[in-house]
Amino acid sequence: MRLLEVLTPAQAREFIEFPVRLYAGDPNYVRPLDWDIETVFSRERNKYFRHGELIRWLLVDGAGKTLGRVAAFVNERTAHTFAQPTGGMGFFDCVDDQTAADALLTGCREWLQGRGMQAMDGPINFGDRDQWWGLLIDNFGPPLYTQNYNKPYYRRLLENFGFQLYFNQFTYFRKVAAPLTPEYQEKASVLFEDPNYSFEHLRVANLAKYAEDFRQIYNKAWVKHDGVKEMTAEQAANIMRKLRPIIDEKICWFAYYHGQPVGFFIALPELNELFRHVGGNLNWWGKAKFAWYRWRGAVRTMTGIAFGIVPDHQRKGLEMAFILAASKTVQDTSKVHYEDFVMNWIGDFNPKMMRVAETIGGEIWRTHGTFRYLFDRNQVFERAPVIE
Repeated sequence: MRLLEVLTPAQAREFIEFPVRLYAGDPNYVRPLDWDIETVFSRERNKYFRHGELIRWLLVDGAGKTLGRVAAFVNERTAHTFAQPTGGMGFFDCVDDQTAADALLTGCREWLQGRGMQAMDGPINFGDRDQWWGLLIDNFGPPLYTQNYNKPYYRRLLENFGFQLYFNQFTYFRKVAAPLTPEYQEKASVLFEDPNYSFEHLRVANLAKYAEDFRQIYNKAWVKHDGVKEMTAEQAANIMRKLRPIIDEKICWFAYYHGQPVGFFIALPELNELFRHVGGNLNWWGKAKFAWYRWRGAVRTMTGIAFGIVPDHQRKGLEMAFILAASKTVQDTSKVHYEDFVMNWIGDFNPKMMRVAETIGGEIWRTHGTFRYLFDRNQVFERAPVIE
């Protein structure tokens, strides 16, 4: 077996094509868009290269047949926010062979050690946490857009190498039409009637305003989380710009108190219900199929990708108000008939947000896990600290 660093266009293409062959015949596999994977490894398109470093490999046998792929990376902005400098491992795909997996993971460890790291998390992304983050542990059904999908044996390969579960990532689910309990409906109604609060759904024509509102709320609600840095105005604007082509205004909501932004609920149509038909390529034919299936109403799921409430307004029922407003609006006025609602993952280190998801009627539907490998095998392993 040989590890080959991905350096040529042909190797980059094989890095994308290998999983397609590995999962051939798996009815639950949805091929990611080639563009989305290529963006992670593009110095021009991935802003994380400004403060980080990345390498990727293919593992081949003596005949040149690919057995696996993997990437290793260092994000300098977060690597030193842990008890030990921690790098990342991601885009791990491998045949069911421990020797092959060990070769891939050993390559990552040695490369990261050479850059001063003392641990690695994986499988994670050289990018934001809302994409390609965590190992699929249960509910091996079709993945959500930019959600990792893998075979059940992957966990065995990682744990046999020495990885341990650092935290669970729970994806919550509820039916859109499922009513809130009378208690919570009353709580939401009180907020709607309070003149100090106002609620409005996003309007694309005023996207710059909502990008800034999003940024202000995010920075107040999330920066205390482990490894999370403040969002800049440029980052917020870029996020909204990327979302613009797929935004459904009626499922993106903001709350204001005396006119100041205090909460957001951002949901999107579940894109993999469309992308599963395009074979990873949004060329003219892929775009035509995307438009066709969208026109036919193939999307039945809305995915909550971001949910934030500033600390001073938590535990007041805003989360119920958002769900009630979005559910009522999409049922009464939306052209799309959403049936299911899934939420972006919540770490088990964040019991407060888990309670929020449960309060609005969510149940754990799928689990991913972020695993950690300590290079010093005598060091005591600790799970991710719980956010109080």
